[in-house]
Amino acid sequence: MSKRPFLLITNDDGILAPGIRLLWEAVTEFADVAIVAPNSEKSGSGLSITWTKPLKIHPCPWEGNTPAWSLNGTPADCVKMACGVLLEKQPQMILSGINRGSNAGRTVLYSGTVGGVIEGTLKNIPGIAFSFCDFTPPSIQAVKPFIFPLISHFLSHPLPQGTFLNVTFPENCEQGVKGLRFAKQGRGYWVEAPERRLHPEGAPYYWLGGQWKTFDEDPQSDVALLQEKYITAVPLHIDQLTDTKAFQSQKEAVEKLFAQELEPITK
Repeated sequence: MSKRPFLLITNDDGILAPGIRLLWEAVTEFADVAIVAPNSEKSGSGLSITWTKPLKIHPCPWEGNTPAWSLNGTPADCVKMACGVLLEKQPQMILSGINRGSNAGRTVLYSGTVGGVIEGTLKNIPGIAFSFCDFTPPSIQAVKPFIFPLISHFLSHPLPQGTFLNVTFPENCEQGVKGLRFAKQGRGYWVEAPERRLHPEGAPYYWLGGQWKTFDEDPQSDVALLQEKYITAVPLHIDQLTDTKAFQSQKEAVEKLFAQELEPITK
């Protein structure tokens, strides 16, 4: 690209997380960047937003004169406040992550990292969510060759409106990867495994915990390809959520249930 693009970075692990700095390091040489991220971890927050308390924004010192702010809200809140309050112009793309822990399979539905990108997608701003299968980020050298070339490609060759990209790096990618594959979203996800504990005063409490539930995966799914040491990039479409088959097959029958005028309810 001839001009430096303007990118917004957010995450759900918090503005001090190593992954967000790694993502910034991967793109700052090639792009102008602003950062708006939660002031604490918001993992599992999905697309949730904050209605029950005021949002407070604080400038955050960052290297290279990058404008950065922390927010006592979710990643979706961060994108809303970035686009509605903080930024003088709209970003050309929203980047979220790099998340500690995989967002492959149906875990994508829980991820606050993904939620930040979805919020941008709803505003017709392209976005890419990044995650590691590992919980400890690898070195910048292991991932940098893949990040900005992917961003640059989709800035020049945009996905359809309402579609964003979910990118996951396999375990131990510092030891090498086979390459990158355009993939389908897999079916696996973390199911609850509540751990009961006892408070010193006697009341029980629980850590939700989780166990990975496996399925027979499509060989082209991100879950399957990650196990083969590929980086996966999945295009996910959220513009039209209607199940068109159910709409077509059930519409007449459901509406016929209420075809006659209902009698008014009387006390």
